[in-house]
Amino acid sequence: MINNINDYNKKIKLLKIFDKNYYDLNKPKISDAEYDLLKKEILDFEQKNKKLNLNFASNKVGFSPSKKFSKVLHTEKMLSLDNAFDLSDIENFYKKIKNYLSFHLDDNILLTAEPKIDGISASLFYSNGILARGLSRGDGEYGEDITENLMTINDIPKKIEIKNLPSSFEVRGEVYIGKKDFEKLKDNFANPRNAAGGSLRQKDSKNTAKIPLKFFAYSTIQKNQNICKTQIEFLDFLKKCKFNINPLSTVVENISQLEKNYKKIEALRSSLDYDIDGLVYKVNDFSLQQRLGNLSNSPRWAIAHKFSAEKAFSKIIDIEIQVGRTGALTPVAKVDPVTVGGVVVSNATLHNEDEIIRKDIRIGDVVCIQRAGDVIPQVLYVEKNKRTKDSKPYAFPKKCPCGNDTVKEFNSTTKKMDAVRRCPDIAYECPFMAKERLKHFVSKEALNIDGLGKKVIDNFWQLNLIKFPSDIFNLNYDHIKQLDGWGDLSCNNLKQAIELSKNITLEKFIYSIGIRHIGQENAKILASYFKNIKNFEKLFDSKKITEELSNLREIDGIGETQINALNNFFSNNKNTEVIKKLVHALKIKSFEKITSGIFANKLLMFTGGFSKMSRSEAKSIAESQGGKVLGSLSKKLNYLVVGNSKPTNSKIEKAKEIGIEIIDEEKWYKLLNR
Repeated sequence: MINNINDYNKKIKLLKIFDKNYYDLNKPKISDAEYDLLKKEILDFEQKNKKLNLNFASNKVGFSPSKKFSKVLHTEKMLSLDNAFDLSDIENFYKKIKNYLSFHLDDNILLTAEPKIDGISASLFYSNGILARGLSRGDGEYGEDITENLMTINDIPKKIEIKNLPSSFEVRGEVYIGKKDFEKLKDNFANPRNAAGGSLRQKDSKNTAKIPLKFFAYSTIQKNQNICKTQIEFLDFLKKCKFNINPLSTVVENISQLEKNYKKIEALRSSLDYDIDGLVYKVNDFSLQQRLGNLSNSPRWAIAHKFSAEKAFSKIIDIEIQVGRTGALTPVAKVDPVTVGGVVVSNATLHNEDEIIRKDIRIGDVVCIQRAGDVIPQVLYVEKNKRTKDSKPYAFPKKCPCGNDTVKEFNSTTKKMDAVRRCPDIAYECPFMAKERLKHFVSKEALNIDGLGKKVIDNFWQLNLIKFPSDIFNLNYDHIKQLDGWGDLSCNNLKQAIELSKNITLEKFIYSIGIRHIGQENAKILASYFKNIKNFEKLFDSKKITEELSNLREIDGIGETQINALNNFFSNNKNTEVIKKLVHALKIKSFEKITSGIFANKLLMFTGGFSKMSRSEAKSIAESQGGKVLGSLSKKLNYLVVGNSKPTNSKIEKAKEIGIEIIDEEKWYKLLNR
């Protein structure tokens, strides 16, 4: 809060430091959200004290151009945008432009809504269609001449071949790095924006060429607006000029559409391969843009609608251990409630014991929390300068809350001990695991019992109504009717949903049991092998299980990890007792094998990679055409399908020896008529 001129001057000094780190050094000291709040504080103080003629933030755009590059005057200023943080700011924006244009408040003004790319602004100057110069934003009036570096970006056309292009044509846009590409560079840069900024400001363009920079075009100077009548038409024109424009750009007719689109893009935000921090709204009509004109550092006809911050700081009150259905102990930080990405967060995952040690996370620490989309909030790092002197390292419990000693397993693939500590219980004796297994059992992918969600399971567990899966089919509905929130209608709906769930396919049943390492695909493979529940019940028999598990080794998609998991699970008498009761309560349908198709009743095996599809897709196609895919060669095999990329020669030679027909990739596509 700025209360006086001394506070104001201190904030200005801070802003200058943050500007230098952000624009010039590409090493920001604070988050974008914190920077926006600081700048808003200064702007508000300047607006409230106009008599003092304070205008640092009001007139500020970017940062002074670096001395490393020559300074060039922009044809037209590259302005910054005012920010809107909520709908009231947007409503105020509408009112201002309507008042300025003398429109009625209920008149519609079309706006374009374009994702605000978190990258580096650049302006491209074309002379007779040839790229002649490229500038950074700089301070908005003068930019840095970074032409050679911009020339290395494949997304930027070096020549525009289109009719009616003005002899002098300027395109403005954003240089950025995709999230996937950034993964290869993250050891050298703090985030994708810093990577883009640092790469563009290399003195040697050969170094810039090594960085996978990309470019979205989004505007031009006023002088070139006579090409089209509207912004959305101009974006289409840029596309014809071979520029990339953001595919999420659209037109909104009113504030209701604007709000709906904002929520839609914010939900998509974490799934995009580039960082965006909001939406930019522009008056669509170029003639109205020209009438509205500009303020000293921002256009009247545009505004940036910022997204909620995806990071925030809070204090860890406690660390709680949660136990999953497979026995994994997950530490969860209980934090002072804080808003992150528009959602109030009071829990954040700490992943595992190794992660706590690596980040040195302690109870009482102030931590940075990140939330992206629907991802569970996580602790990124500790603000160690805010740690108290009496702080002590967190001692991860060596026992499960149920009392069992926990273990870390050796991973045969990585040749290291797993990071996750687990309760070794493989039966229903650990109540924490048992309850989580019940939640898995009723989940959408398993029995899918409508009305029996996680919270209901928690409640029924607490009341001793459900302890094992079979209890679900023997519920005391008279008791349930007396509970808060329950009545005749809700009980009848639950009873009907449970009755419907009794009819289940073999593959869903196998998945619903919740055996570690047996996912949906593994369950389907096992169902296709066992065919019916009677055959599957052989795993319950201590005399037959060894032979059955040995046979599974020939099946593609079932490895030692899955076989060991099945052996561990069914070797426990408590588990088999629970599953037998479940089998008795359900009507389990036999696996329906596809008997028609070009590979009906044929056994296939695959080796090598394919040029037009993944090997997984090829296997899926074989199964959909009635075939069965094996993981090892045997005399029973009908076909060995060989991809062109790195097939195993020993398998090919062995197939020839035992007379198995070999299908090469070309023949494979002919069989599929592709």
